Amino acid sequence: MSEVAASVCPANPFAVLTGPNLAGEIIVGQPTASVVAAANEQVALAVQSAFNAPRFRVYINDDVVGCEVAGVVKNVIALAVGVAEGFGLGHNSRATLITRGLAEMTRLGVALGGQPETFAGLAGMGDLIATCSSAQSRNNSVGRRLGSGESLAEIVASMSMVAEGVKSAVSVLELAQLNGVSMPIVEQVVNICENEASVTDVMMALLGRSVGSE
Repeated sequence: MSEVAASVCPANPFAVLTGPNLAGEIIVGQPTASVVAAANEQVALAVQSAFNAPRFRVYINDDVVGCEVAGVVKNVIALAVGVAEGFGLGHNSRATLITRGLAEMTRLGVALGGQPETFAGLAGMGDLIATCSSAQSRNNSVGRRLGSGESLAEIVASMSMVAEGVKSAVSVLELAQLNGVSMPIVEQVVNICENEASVTDVMMALLGRSVGSE
């Protein structure tokens, strides 16, 4: 979106605000933190000042690309985690998907010019954990319903809100392939959403990959 903003309003500064920020918890005053990324530090500081509050801590960094990539990819990984949960898999499987999903997110972000540290922070790991772990997450909820056997068409028809990962998974995979980045979890989410692959087939495809080093 920063590229879109720059093309439409080239003279205007912009910033990205992201993090583990489930709206329902913020509304009732539960503590959380966020990060604002901007190429111009003064812009980041201005946004930080505007949004920072006693129960909403705002940090700054200059990694716009990294924060944007994290914000998109975490939705796709949350779908995968939801599918695993809906299929009846447990905490080990969820932890594995989150961790390896973070690795995929980092690889893509770095390939696009992001900073590795961003993905260990609020925009990366923080938002990923929140989105993958909460019933408030639309992407996780859609994944759980897919894993329990509902079709994507049925799920989408019953929703009044959008689960971003369903649409963005294809774009993320295309971007990864364009940049030579391996994203097997994202690939299998696309396989489920676009090709109606079974959870069993997807699981075996991931488990059947050759193992290597972290």
